[in-house]
Amino acid sequence: MKKRIITVSGVEVAIASRHEQDYICLTDMLKAKDGDFFISDWLCNRNTVEFLGIWESIYNPDFNYGEFATIKSQAGLNSYKLSVKEWTEKTRAIGLYATTGRYGGTYAHMGAAKAKSQK
Repeated sequence: MKKRIITVSGVEVAIASRHEQDYICLTDMLKAKDGDFFISDWLCNRNTVEFLGIWESIYNPDFNYGEFATIKSQAGLNSYKLSVKEWTEKTRAIGLYATTGRYGGTYAHMGAAKAKSQK
């Protein structure tokens, strides 16, 4: 996976290329935000889950709608937590991915036109 760095408002943000697609590092972007906020919190928001489901339904022919319906029905409940890894494994999502390790992070797909061309 190749990475390059861009600077946005003084914050370095990684752009990773994976399967000839560009993904932006959400983890780097969160470093610039004050307060405690985690991607898992964002991923449990019903509006976020609905948005991701719509994106995947447009650009991912292998999206698992059955699992998506289950996740969507639970999203927003205080007791529900979901990681990027769980999201991608359960739904076969391609718009997000997470890596572990020293330079790990959560990445989001940057360009709809590129994703659509993969169909």
